[in-house]
Amino acid sequence: MDLRIMQYFLAVVREGNISAASEALHVAQPSLSRQMKELEEELGATLFIRGNRKITLTEEGMVLRKRAEEIVGLIQRTEEEISQTRGQITGTIRIGAGESRVFSFISKAASRLSENYPGITINIKSGDTIDLMDEIANGILDFAIVFSDVDETRYDSITLPMADTYGILMRKDSPFASKKSIRFNDLKNEPIIVSRGTQRHFKNDRLLSKLRIVATYNLIYNASLLVENELGYAICFDNLINTTGDSPLTFVPLDPLMEVHGNLIWKKYEVQSPAVNIFLDEIHQLIIGKTDI
Repeated sequence: MDLRIMQYFLAVVREGNISAASEALHVAQPSLSRQMKELEEELGATLFIRGNRKITLTEEGMVLRKRAEEIVGLIQRTEEEISQTRGQITGTIRIGAGESRVFSFISKAASRLSENYPGITINIKSGDTIDLMDEIANGILDFAIVFSDVDETRYDSITLPMADTYGILMRKDSPFASKKSIRFNDLKNEPIIVSRGTQRHFKNDRLLSKLRIVATYNLIYNASLLVENELGYAICFDNLINTTGDSPLTFVPLDPLMEVHGNLIWKKYEVQSPAVNIFLDEIHQLIIGKTDI
């Protein structure tokens, strides 16, 4: 199983059928079909469920897709880093981040980097801490912004000089909307919407464990629609959903106030590319200079 076959496999997955993939790859359809069959024989597994118009992946196929994406991505990254050692400051910086106001600090650094080094691009991967930690451990990401304790034996980190405030996203016609702050105890009989990050941050809070959780979310925008349509109250960070003007929603901070700082992490003992080192320099300069963001 070589790199070319993995790239062909990913193209079939992306396009959804052999015919479309053969056109995208400029490879004859019978040849591509034969190579996918030979790949299955080599692995001793069925990778595709072949329908009339579209193929779907088997469980084994999904495992191969994940690993193929990692391998192809690492090879591309290696090629970029080698080109950089020849004095060409180009390449991609891969950053994983959840939905947070803290990301505005990263976006400022990215903007400054792009202005000074137009050959460098920024790739942003959205996800929560658990998913991002897995990808940075596997070398898929250069950096991740996490909202948890950092394992200092495995990662270097910078605590970013901004914080997110936890509170409750609710409708403006809610009986709690006029409050300046709200306690979990006020919500003990109400329907609650939470994220995995929320559950992790409040894992030792007995009051949270007693709340009636009716839904979980990964993206706060989706959760805001659930709130807007009266499914319940969402526990989330402030400043992520517009609650001004004609918005039917409002945000009330928790009492006691809970602020969470984000940490920018990267793997220890890694030889970083010039692009990654330049990005780190931008981050440090923003912190030292206390640039208005």
